Amino acid sequence: MRSVQHRHYTPEEYLELERAAEFKSEYLEGQIYAMSGGSRTHARVTFSLYGQVGSQLKPPCFGFSNDMKVRTSYSGLYAYPDLIVVCGEPIFLDDKTDVLLNPKVIFEVLSPSTETYDRTEKFFRYQMLESFTDYVLIAQAEPRVEHFARHPNTGWAFNYVKGLDTSLRIDSIGCTLELARIYSGIEFAETSAS
Repeated sequence: MRSVQHRHYTPEEYLELERAAEFKSEYLEGQIYAMSGGSRTHARVTFSLYGQVGSQLKPPCFGFSNDMKVRTSYSGLYAYPDLIVVCGEPIFLDDKTDVLLNPKVIFEVLSPSTETYDRTEKFFRYQMLESFTDYVLIAQAEPRVEHFARHPNTGWAFNYVKGLDTSLRIDSIGCTLELARIYSGIEFAETSAS
């Protein structure tokens, strides 16, 4: 991610610019970062993810695509996750209803340029949200899904699955991710065994 400008923006300035912009940008602690376009694999995996998760959600849970922003704190992070699940009444920043304040599950399809950011700063910021219970990271280079689940008294539990014959259960929303479906039609580079 690269900063668009080297000056400090208020959240209000960011939202005014972002709502008028032709391209998406994220905001972190006064800086605005342009978002690059995703790869073909990213687009296919995201599309498959929408279909698989969306077909399993039951009221009061529903999803938002990557056109919905999530805010973690007033001047902290405003981000566009790849997929968001909300359970119950969504809470928005204002009457524009384009900034969500209460995501339950956030999915990110990892990209080489943003993987470290998704794993560290974004995850740290997302944890500030009381409603946030699950973080799901989906690899592009291989069939692998990582899941962080919040448990009230013990913190975050980590689980991952790898391989097209595996699946991952997200109990909080009653959803099972089948990796064969997520990665349908994706060809992976051969890796040599070490």
